[in-house]
Order: sequence, then C-alpha cells, then structure tokens
Amino acid sequence: MTEHRSPDAKFRTSLLEENDGPATNPSDNRTMGEIIAARFSRRGFLKGSLAVSAIAATVSPLALVSADQARAAEGSAFAFDELEAGIDDKHHVAPGYDADVLLRWGDPLFADSPEFDPTKQSAQAQSRQFGYNNDYVGYIAIDGSAEHGLLVVNHEYTTPHLMFPGIVKIVEKDGKKSADVAPLSKEQVDVEMAAHGGTIVEIRKDGGKWQVVRDGKLNRRITSNTEMALSGPVAGHDRVKTNADPSGTKVFGTFNNCAGGVTPWGTYVMAEENIHGYFSGELPEGHKEAANYKRLGIPEGAYEWAAHHDRFDLSKEPNEANRFGWIVEVDVNDPTSTPRKRTAMGRFKHEGAESIVAKDGRVVFYLGDDERFDYAYKFVTKAAFNPNDRAANKDLLDDGTLHVAKFAEDGSVEWLPIVFGQGPLTPENGFASQADVLIETRRAADLLGATKMDRPEDIQPNGVNGKVYVMLTNNSKRKADQIDAANPRAENTFGHIIEIAEGGGDFAATRGKWEVLLKCGDPAVADVGATFSTATTANGWFGMPDNCAVDSAGRLWVATDGQGPKATGRTDGLWAVDTEGSARATSKLFFRVPIGAEMCGPLFAPDDQTAFVAVQHPGDGGEDWEAFGRPSYYEDLSTRWPDFKPDMPVRPAVVAITKQGGGKIAV
Repeated sequence: MTEHRSPDAKFRTSLLEENDGPATNPSDNRTMGEIIAARFSRRGFLKGSLAVSAIAATVSPLALVSADQARAAEGSAFAFDELEAGIDDKHHVAPGYDADVLLRWGDPLFADSPEFDPTKQSAQAQSRQFGYNNDYVGYIAIDGSAEHGLLVVNHEYTTPHLMFPGIVKIVEKDGKKSADVAPLSKEQVDVEMAAHGGTIVEIRKDGGKWQVVRDGKLNRRITSNTEMALSGPVAGHDRVKTNADPSGTKVFGTFNNCAGGVTPWGTYVMAEENIHGYFSGELPEGHKEAANYKRLGIPEGAYEWAAHHDRFDLSKEPNEANRFGWIVEVDVNDPTSTPRKRTAMGRFKHEGAESIVAKDGRVVFYLGDDERFDYAYKFVTKAAFNPNDRAANKDLLDDGTLHVAKFAEDGSVEWLPIVFGQGPLTPENGFASQADVLIETRRAADLLGATKMDRPEDIQPNGVNGKVYVMLTNNSKRKADQIDAANPRAENTFGHIIEIAEGGGDFAATRGKWEVLLKCGDPAVADVGATFSTATTANGWFGMPDNCAVDSAGRLWVATDGQGPKATGRTDGLWAVDTEGSARATSKLFFRVPIGAEMCGPLFAPDDQTAFVAVQHPGDGGEDWEAFGRPSYYEDLSTRWPDFKPDMPVRPAVVAITKQGGGKIAV
C-alpha cells in the first residue's frame, strides 16, 4: 500500500505559495505600520489630492461625502466599461474586449515538441513544452515591432495535485473532507523540475490575433536543470561550493521564478523567490549556515525533490541552498547561452526586477523581498547603460550597489547602501567580504535598520510621472503595536500600495519622499480602513495587490493574489488605478480570473494594443476549501479552464487581451 502524507487538509505546494513560510525577521527594526501610524497621527487630517491616502483606518471613504463624485470618474485616465466582480469557473474581460488564450501548460514550443498528453507526462516532453504556473510575462521586440517579438514567461512553481492523476486520496472525518497525497515518483518529480524555470518563445500578431511561432529560432525552455553560471562577488566563494561544483561557479537550474523583468539592453531577468520549499534534510550539527538558512526559512520541504536528488538534501549538500535566491539574467538572442546568476543584486526571496535608466545613464532595478516583515530594495549599476552597443552592457549587473529602504514618519525614504565595511557590515558582525554580505542580504538589511514591510512584491518605476509604485500584498501577522507610517494597519489582510518620488526626480537618488496611494479592501466596511476614492464602484475595489504594470502612457494597472470566496467574495483580477488629479485612487475592474486562480503578469505591448496576463494555479482550492465545499484536485476540479474538456486537467495559461476592432487598451 502506498503511504500517503496528510497535509492537514491543504496541499503542500499551495500552502507554500499562499503563506510564503514563517515570518523570519528577528530584528527589532521599526515596521512600516508603526511609521505610517506615527506620521498620520502627527499630521492629522490631510488636505488636497493626497488626502484619500491618509484617512484614518477607522473611517470608510464611502462614508465621506464627495462634493462632486462624478468629477473623479470624468477625470480618469481609463476609458472602458467596468467589468462586474464575481466568482465562477471562467475568465471575464471588460465589454468590447477579447481575451484569447495564447499559451497553456504543456503547449508545444518547438517544431519537434510532442503534443500535450496529461496521462503520459515525461520530463523530456515537458522540457519542450510550455511550463507550469506562468507568472512574470515580458516582451522583447524583434526589429522594434510591437506585433512581432519574444514573449518571456516565468514558471514559478508546480501543484502536483492538479497535474498528476491518481495521487490524491480524499478522506472524510466528522463531516470534513481532507486530502492525503501519495509521495511522488522520481519520474513525477523530474516532470516538476522540467515544468519550473522559464519560456522564451517567438510570437506574432496576425489578423489582430497573436500566434506562437513554433519554429522560432530563439525559442527556448529554461528548467531546474539548465546549466547556469554564478557571477559577481559571490562567484567562487567557499559558501557556494558543492561536491558537484567545487569551483563554486556552476549551478544547475532555477526555480520559484516569480516576477521578473526585461533590461534596457533586451535581456530577460528571472527572480528566484520562495526557494525554502525545495530543500529538505538537516544540516550537520553546528554547521555555519544554520542561522543564515533559518533567516530564509530553509528547509521547508514542501517539495519532494530531495527524496530523489541529493543536492536538495541539506545533510548531503549543505551549501546548495546558497546557490539559489538570486536574480538570473538570460541572453534571449542566443538560445545556447549560459544564464547567469547576478549575485551583486543580493540573495533573498526576490519578487521582480523592474528597471529604468537614471539621469546619468546608470540603470536602477527595484526589488521586493516577498515575506512578511521583510524589505524593499533597489540596485544601481556602477557603469552607465550604452544604448548603442548591446555587448557593452553584458556584465552591468555584476558591479553596482544594492540598497535597502528605510521609511520615516516625516514622509521621507532613505536608500541605505549594503556594502561590506560600511556601518555594521563588518567582520565584528560576521561578514568577511561583500560575498558574505550578499549571501546574507536579509541579515545585512536587519543590521542597517531597514523598515519591515507587509510583503513587498512588485515594485514598478514609472518613467512618465517619475514615481515608483510598491505593491504590499498583506500581513495578517502584524500586531497593533507593530504598525508604522508605511505599514499602517494591524492584521493587514488586504494590503496597500506606496508611491515613492525619488529625490530630484532621479531614480538613482538615495533619498526621496513617499505617500500611501491606496489602502486596499472593501471601502464599505469601515473597520477595513480602505481608501479608494468615492468614485470607485462596488466592483472597483480590490485587496492583495501583487503584480503591477505601467503602460506607455504612464497608467498603473494592478494584479491581485489571494482574493476568493472566503477573503473578498470575488476572484483575483486586473484593475486600472488612477494615480493623478481628481481621479487619484479610483480603481476599475478590467479582467478577472477563474475560481482558484491568481492574476499574474500583467504586461502591455509597446503600442498598448495588447495586454498580456498570466492566469496562475486556476482550480487550486487553497485556503478556500470550505467555500468550495470540497477539495479541488485532478479528478474532481473546481474548473477545467481553459479547455473545458473532460480528458484535460485545468491548465495555467497566458491570455492576450485586445480591443474588438483594434486600438489601444482603455482609450
């Protein structure tokens, strides 16, 4: 009889995605909530266009009477008829738009790729097919075209209970259903490993609809076994050497690639996030990495890879985990090139790496560490970007300064350099080099006094208005005595968005100003303390901001993660959020995902005539099992999106949204 493991009525990998591990920050640094609370209690009621961001948490903005409610709606930068919020097994888009499935899990990517057969999966087939749980989506134009380019997509993680038949056994006790999950075979683990990583695929718009070019010469799959190079200050360090790689410079694979980015010189960057879930076993007693790994929640053991591959067993390869948690750069112009883990950009649970060119030509990358009570970062290259010589930019990410954010209650933000020998980052505190500082980026940031945030996820610079938008998804573990100016709510279930104006309009500045753009949640519930404008409808509010995008007009679009029957009574989706003028803090629903899914991406084509969105983990029950009435797994799914065929499981997919008849989105 197969021995089943009982995950306490929750599937292990789903739990990893939802909860992101324990809050592991032991420092007594001030939290953003404490800072916000102190700032706004001192300033009192704010006047002017930013007032909606500073309303006390006990006041509902819907209870505030607007002198001209319609004025905000008329001043909106977005022109579309709002979609109705709700929950069902399909995706929905605003009237007048088409939302076409472009790429699904298992779709062939090469001329010789096998067709997808969920009952005959293999690692070899999966390595030639579109991976699982698409997250970040980027576009790199071919010959400057907005209708012909490379789509780059991260594959964050796998959910085996939705992927593989026959591994779930449902048991019922005292009227409650739970799931026992059989251990995965080596073949199934190898499929998982091939389904992680990223996809680079040529796409073309033909007759107003996007198509995959299966014989594209630049098409590529990157997996958990793709050979990669460690570069930058950590390359060759003793703490990244293993039995398989005594040089400390060669790593196999990347995984848990959440958000990412495209550099100004046209490379693809992948951010390694929840790496703790892939490692099992115990370090040898007294091992020097024990405190380092504890700060990252390693090992968590949500995945069973260590049962079949020794490198994920800390008792056998204690340094392997130090080789993950980095930013990976891929040269998309050469499908045979070796991706490089750029260690100068720090090691933590990376969420995104969006970039912009500063006034002096240096390139600034904004980086979130997606954990409760962790930090917001930015990396500034030492050398300037050369727009006329792509090759000259190939190693820009190996030399620069990583900074961490410290928010103050006077509305200022300081970006603190994370540099060996400066301040507390010295041998007296256990750092012997910059390599040590970067391997333990979180501890370095702790010592510098960075502000503890409510899960900083996507951080997006806006080249049109010069601002930076920080998505803070939520933090239900924040207590009343831990609120601060930039994290203003205890038990922050619904999250908020911070807007930063860098000093002098220079993205490379080390000081700036900040405001709370939005406190999220239902504004009709006073205790929630949401601060959407009074022009926001019952469909327009949202919780759990996660990914975001800024289109070429400088308009902000926000994708959510964590809504559902239990949390908000609506699925995740894509909202258009005004940031300027009388409509500031007004939000409108544009697209929503099927039940159980998370909204990832989003991405706008250079001409703003297409919005690409990634529908991740559709049909996953997660913490909403009671609302679903039953677990959702391969044989008994809550949705069979997007195929809706009885012989096909639910499949994560990328969707291309276009306006019927053509034209720019929301114009």
